[in-house]
Amino acid sequence: MGDMNDAFAKERVGGNDRGTAFKFDINNRDQREIEIQHADVVVSMLPASMHGQVAEDCVKFSRHLVTASYVSDKMRALDAEAKKKNIILLNEIGLDPGIDHMSAMAIIDEIRAKGGEMKAFYSYCGGLVAPESNDNPWGYKFSWNPRNVILAGQGAPAQYIENGILEEVDYIELFSSAREVEVKGLGKFDAYANRDSLSYRAVYGLENIPTMLRGTLRAHGFCKAWNVLVQSGWTDDSYVLENLSGMTYGQLTERLLGNCELSLRGEAARDAGLAQDDPAMDMVEWTGIFGEEKIPFEKATPAQVLQELLERKWKLQPGDKDMIVMQHEFEYSLDGADHHITSSLVVKGEDEVHTAMAKTVGLPAAIAVKMILNGAYTGSGVVVPVKKELYGPVLKELEEMGIVFGEERR
Repeated sequence: MGDMNDAFAKERVGGNDRGTAFKFDINNRDQREIEIQHADVVVSMLPASMHGQVAEDCVKFSRHLVTASYVSDKMRALDAEAKKKNIILLNEIGLDPGIDHMSAMAIIDEIRAKGGEMKAFYSYCGGLVAPESNDNPWGYKFSWNPRNVILAGQGAPAQYIENGILEEVDYIELFSSAREVEVKGLGKFDAYANRDSLSYRAVYGLENIPTMLRGTLRAHGFCKAWNVLVQSGWTDDSYVLENLSGMTYGQLTERLLGNCELSLRGEAARDAGLAQDDPAMDMVEWTGIFGEEKIPFEKATPAQVLQELLERKWKLQPGDKDMIVMQHEFEYSLDGADHHITSSLVVKGEDEVHTAMAKTVGLPAAIAVKMILNGAYTGSGVVVPVKKELYGPVLKELEEMGIVFGEERR
């Protein structure tokens, strides 16, 4: 295992005589090429933007690659060459993407085998904090990359299709348009649309489906409060604020809002179309952005300032447990009748280190690596786990490890 922090790598390998830990710099081309040539299968848990150069080297030296990230354009461009060299570039084999694809395809393929016609597919997933470990009004703590949480939804509009109508939701409206999703045993959640649901119609073989939406789950009420931060400019990462030293969070909020006629709380509420006494405003005030604490930066983007603040507020504490919630809804017709399946997964972590997020991202990738090494999977090119020969064995082994979906059919 290679990591920039060799102590971290050694800790993760532990005393396992089958593992070797080493200090690794992805930008050191010579080292990267040497280590890749030493491997049979390369597993990249780097930020998604760095997978491309790893994939190019894997193709160059005929080594298989496994990642838990979405297929990028750079990765996709290597498909033909990877097939020519008979190597596998397996992506989207984590939680979301990963377990979501595999568990959905298992049911979609079952419906197809019966002759059913898919009418609607909704898929939601969220990395949250377990209720017993929640101590804040947001019902959230970080269990994965905080920057991705702060910037979620930015960039291209969210796209999905519902009742035959193509929908596009710009970032500025994304959280105010969140919908309510009920999960049995856990209650109500907020769900906002992921960036691109449309491309998965082809991936799942559902090109003509009238409704397809993939979304992210958050605690009920989260999205209304987060929308206040969006409308106030706190999630903006497009420009750098200078001369922040000595400034308080409240002063920065005033600077972001501009020309405040009301209190900071009142002005932020008005910008988001809320009353000052809306419970969402209590959640926003809890973050401290109206307060007198000093900002620990000389210069930073608003999003960077917010991230540092929330990393302290939303940190998993010793003994805390995170929670993964995933839910699919399938609507289909068969023999002249309409049918509905709800498939749900809930996984809780053991503590702040052995998290549900780590388990549900890492185990599918590990199982897939084992299959490749043992010759149990022999595909080639750029692959995602939507074929039964791959998702079947992975889901079976996940079930043996306690990662099991519950279903309701009607």
